[in-house]
Amino acid sequence: MNKKLMNNAIKLSLKSLKLNEVPVGCVIADAKEKIIGFGYNSSIENNDPTAHAEIMAIRMACKNKKTHKLTGCSLYVTLEPCKMCEAAIYISGIKKVYFGAYSQSLETFEFKKKKFHKGLDGHLYHGGINEKECEQLLKKFFKQIR
Repeated sequence: MNKKLMNNAIKLSLKSLKLNEVPVGCVIADAKEKIIGFGYNSSIENNDPTAHAEIMAIRMACKNKKTHKLTGCSLYVTLEPCKMCEAAIYISGIKKVYFGAYSQSLETFEFKKKKFHKGLDGHLYHGGINEKECEQLLKKFFKQIR
Protein backbone atom coordinates (compact mmCIF):
# COMPACT_ATOMS: atom_id res chain seq x y z
CA MET A 1 0.00 0.00 0.00
CA ASN A 2 1.34 3.38 -1.01
CA LYS A 3 0.00 6.51 0.77
CA LYS A 4 1.38 8.76 -1.99
CA LEU A 5 -0.84 7.03 -4.54
CA MET A 6 -3.88 7.48 -2.30
CA ASN A 7 -2.99 11.17 -1.91
CA ASN A 8 -2.98 11.45 -5.72
CA ALA A 9 -6.47 9.92 -5.79
CA ILE A 10 -7.62 12.47 -3.19
CA LYS A 11 -6.27 15.33 -5.33
CA LEU A 12 -8.20 13.96 -8.30
CA SER A 13 -11.41 13.83 -6.24
CA LEU A 14 -11.15 17.60 -5.83
CA LYS A 15 -11.61 17.92 -9.62
CA SER A 16 -14.94 16.12 -9.28
CA LEU A 17 -15.92 18.42 -6.44
CA LYS A 18 -15.26 21.49 -8.61
CA LEU A 19 -17.53 19.99 -11.29
CA ASN A 20 -20.33 19.41 -8.74
CA GLU A 21 -19.84 15.67 -9.11
CA VAL A 22 -19.56 13.20 -6.22
CA PRO A 23 -15.90 13.72 -5.25
CA VAL A 24 -14.20 10.45 -6.10
CA GLY A 25 -10.71 10.11 -7.52
CA CYS A 26 -8.80 7.03 -8.62
CA VAL A 27 -5.31 6.05 -9.74
CA ILE A 28 -4.00 2.77 -11.10
CA ALA A 29 -0.37 1.87 -10.59
CA ASP A 30 1.68 -0.87 -12.23
CA ALA A 31 3.82 -3.35 -10.30
CA LYS A 32 6.57 -0.71 -9.95
CA GLU A 33 4.00 1.72 -8.46
CA LYS A 34 4.12 4.00 -11.49
CA ILE A 35 0.76 5.62 -12.27
CA ILE A 36 -0.54 4.30 -15.59
CA GLY A 37 -4.12 5.54 -15.34
CA PHE A 38 -6.23 7.98 -13.38
CA GLY A 39 -9.73 9.32 -13.29
CA TYR A 40 -12.33 11.20 -11.33
CA ASN A 41 -16.11 11.12 -11.34
CA SER A 42 -17.42 12.91 -14.41
CA SER A 43 -20.80 11.32 -15.14
CA ILE A 44 -22.66 14.63 -15.33
CA GLU A 45 -19.94 16.43 -17.28
CA ASN A 46 -19.72 13.59 -19.83
CA ASN A 47 -23.43 12.70 -19.87
CA ASP A 48 -22.27 9.16 -19.16
CA PRO A 49 -23.57 7.20 -16.16
CA THR A 50 -20.52 4.90 -16.38
CA ALA A 51 -17.99 7.74 -16.04
CA HIS A 52 -17.02 6.78 -12.49
CA ALA A 53 -13.46 7.46 -11.38
CA GLU A 54 -12.52 3.78 -11.48
CA ILE A 55 -13.90 3.23 -14.98
CA MET A 56 -12.10 6.31 -16.30
CA ALA A 57 -8.82 5.15 -14.72
CA ILE A 58 -9.22 1.61 -16.09
CA ARG A 59 -9.87 2.96 -19.60
CA MET A 60 -6.76 5.14 -19.47
CA ALA A 61 -4.55 2.41 -18.00
CA CYS A 62 -5.66 -0.12 -20.62
CA LYS A 63 -5.06 2.39 -23.39
CA ASN A 64 -1.60 3.25 -22.02
CA LYS A 65 -0.65 -0.43 -21.64
CA LYS A 66 -2.30 -1.34 -24.97
CA THR A 67 -4.16 -4.22 -23.36
CA HIS A 68 -7.51 -5.06 -21.79
CA LYS A 69 -5.93 -6.78 -18.76
CA LEU A 70 -4.22 -4.95 -15.90
CA THR A 71 -2.73 -7.96 -14.14
CA GLY A 72 -0.17 -6.94 -11.52
CA CYS A 73 -1.65 -3.46 -11.13
CA SER A 74 -3.18 -1.87 -8.03
CA LEU A 75 -6.10 0.54 -7.85
CA TYR A 76 -6.40 3.38 -5.33
CA VAL A 77 -9.77 5.10 -4.98
CA THR A 78 -11.23 7.50 -2.43
CA LEU A 79 -14.56 5.66 -2.05
CA GLU A 80 -15.30 1.95 -1.86
CA PRO A 81 -16.19 0.83 -5.40
CA CYS A 82 -19.82 0.31 -6.39
CA LYS A 83 -20.99 -2.95 -7.96
CA MET A 84 -20.43 -1.67 -11.52
CA CYS A 85 -16.88 -0.61 -10.76
CA GLU A 86 -16.16 -3.76 -8.79
CA ALA A 87 -17.16 -5.80 -11.85
CA ALA A 88 -14.93 -3.68 -14.12
CA ILE A 89 -12.03 -4.10 -11.69
CA TYR A 90 -12.58 -7.86 -11.72
CA ILE A 91 -12.79 -8.06 -15.52
CA SER A 92 -9.64 -5.93 -15.93
CA GLY A 93 -7.64 -8.33 -13.75
CA ILE A 94 -6.71 -5.89 -11.00
CA LYS A 95 -6.26 -7.92 -7.82
CA LYS A 96 -5.48 -5.25 -5.20
CA VAL A 97 -7.83 -2.39 -4.44
CA TYR A 98 -7.16 0.26 -1.80
CA PHE A 99 -9.95 2.64 -0.89
CA GLY A 100 -10.55 5.47 1.55
CA ALA A 101 -14.15 5.94 2.67
CA TYR A 102 -16.57 3.07 3.07
CA SER A 103 -19.76 3.29 1.03
CA GLN A 104 -22.74 3.27 3.33
CA SER A 105 -25.01 2.61 0.37
CA LEU A 106 -23.66 -0.91 -0.15
CA GLU A 107 -25.96 -3.64 1.13
CA THR A 108 -23.27 -5.35 3.18
CA PHE A 109 -21.80 -2.22 4.75
CA GLU A 110 -21.48 -3.62 8.27
CA PHE A 111 -19.88 -6.82 7.01
CA LYS A 112 -17.46 -4.98 4.76
CA LYS A 113 -16.29 -2.33 7.22
CA LYS A 114 -13.09 -4.16 7.99
CA LYS A 115 -9.52 -3.29 7.13
CA PHE A 116 -9.74 -5.66 4.18
CA HIS A 117 -12.17 -8.09 2.59
CA LYS A 118 -12.29 -10.33 -0.43
CA GLY A 119 -14.21 -9.13 -3.43
CA LEU A 120 -15.07 -11.17 -6.51
CA ASP A 121 -12.85 -14.20 -7.06
CA GLY A 122 -10.39 -13.44 -4.25
CA HIS A 123 -9.57 -9.85 -5.20
CA LEU A 124 -8.36 -8.08 -2.07
CA TYR A 125 -9.99 -4.85 -0.98
CA HIS A 126 -8.17 -2.80 1.67
CA GLY A 127 -10.36 -0.09 3.18
CA GLY A 128 -10.08 2.88 5.49
CA ILE A 129 -6.96 4.42 3.95
CA ASN A 130 -7.05 8.18 4.66
CA GLU A 131 -10.67 7.45 5.57
CA LYS A 132 -11.40 10.67 7.48
CA GLU A 133 -10.06 12.90 4.70
CA CYS A 134 -12.05 11.01 2.06
CA GLU A 135 -15.22 11.10 4.18
CA GLN A 136 -14.85 14.86 4.75
CA LEU A 137 -14.83 15.51 1.00
CA LEU A 138 -18.00 13.48 0.57
CA LYS A 139 -19.72 15.20 3.50
CA LYS A 140 -18.74 18.61 2.10
CA PHE A 141 -20.23 17.72 -1.27
CA PHE A 142 -23.53 16.40 0.11
CA LYS A 143 -23.84 19.39 2.43
CA GLN A 144 -23.44 21.74 -0.59
CA ILE A 145 -26.19 20.09 -2.60
CA ARG A 146 -28.76 20.05 0.23
